[in-house]
Amino acid sequence: MKYKVSKKKRILAVFIVVVLVLCIGLFMKNKTNTLNNSSINKESITKEINNNLIGAYIQEGEEYKQTDDIPSSGYEFNEEKSYCKIGNTVQENITLFYDIDTQTLTVSPITKEGMKCYLYFDEKASGSEYILAQEGGIDVIKSKGTPNFSESATADEGMYATEDDYGTSYYYRGAVNDNWIKFGVDSNNNPIYWRIIRINGNGTIRLIYNGISTSSTGENTQIGAYAFNNSNNNNAYVGYMYQIGQVHGLSIDSNAKVQLDNWYARNLEDEAKYLDGSTGFCGDREPSTNVHISNGLGGTGTTQTFYGSFIRVNINKTPSLKCLNSSDLYTTAIDNETYPNPKENGNQTLIYPIGLITADEVAVAGWVNNSSNSRHYLYTGQAYWTMSPVWYDFGGSGNFQVNGENYIDYWFVTDTFGLRPVINLKADVQITGSGTVSDPFKLSVE
Repeated sequence: MKYKVSKKKRILAVFIVVVLVLCIGLFMKNKTNTLNNSSINKESITKEINNNLIGAYIQEGEEYKQTDDIPSSGYEFNEEKSYCKIGNTVQENITLFYDIDTQTLTVSPITKEGMKCYLYFDEKASGSEYILAQEGGIDVIKSKGTPNFSESATADEGMYATEDDYGTSYYYRGAVNDNWIKFGVDSNNNPIYWRIIRINGNGTIRLIYNGISTSSTGENTQIGAYAFNNSNNNNAYVGYMYQIGQVHGLSIDSNAKVQLDNWYARNLEDEAKYLDGSTGFCGDREPSTNVHISNGLGGTGTTQTFYGSFIRVNINKTPSLKCLNSSDLYTTAIDNETYPNPKENGNQTLIYPIGLITADEVAVAGWVNNSSNSRHYLYTGQAYWTMSPVWYDFGGSGNFQVNGENYIDYWFVTDTFGLRPVINLKADVQITGSGTVSDPFKLSVE
């Protein structure tokens, strides 16, 4: 896979614009014209315009293939590779520039007859590829190894790689400030800002809500404060969805899910074509009656139970981005022929492709229990829920939350904390920007 950053367009001192009336890619002698997007027919071109033609070539892997259509999206003009010639002589003094957005070709200067120009277009990096390119590429990220998950990340540690259910995932860690993205508008037409948590193993991009501004702290970084569930006197209530008497039941929505679904319907439904529902949100309910090692026991009624994330994140400091049970991997209904792996299909119970961050994602991002860290990119000064169960103990069911005092914590599910929606952008979205507060990533269509 090839990663690259878009080249900056040069400002030309002299502009002579060439228009194509019958088909794309022809210069008319001694005239100033505008090139518009249409088909090239080489035979009719050579017959009608005195053998003055433009050839267009698009990248396919490491090679270039001639095309009859100048691309309108998905590519970027390769100014260095493009050239003009007269006969067999390349014209070194000719400058070419093609603006895909306005579909306009600029040639400077054009003073000779019989000139032919050849335009080359490179494949434009998709959303996840573009972001990785900003970070310096896969090799740089992989060379960092595995961080120490028992220590809080107080500095900007960039991106690391680990495996998730779909392949290699690249996650941000520490006090990073180049993972901002602007996507969508709320019901009042305000732009919505997010922070990128990670690039999932299938290339989709996982975002966490930050509000309608780039302010990093305060109540506006969440959609409100709610109880995760309205009861806590049973193991079942740790679930994002649950069913009394079943460890991995899915028949009833948690209060958190109800609130997130309502928010999505009001604010993001128009953006559904950019969102991926097949990439799951893991509410790991792997039970254990042993606090140190998962034994698969417990998880129903009032049996003292310690769940998978608690053992990994709090006890052993070994967070994971893999989901042990497909019933706990929350996805929308998807095409099983496209996603034939039952584990990757998840539980297919979501109406909307929205969830919450997990305790494991918070941990790999650089927070640990009882270690204050206000420099972290997930810090908002507010307490907010994850979707990860902790235990049934002390007479109630509890889930992880991010403590307002800057570390991972856990409370009964009936307590009230903030909700920060989490979504996944599709892998093939086109993105621009540098990810900073002043220049956040955004979809090219905006």
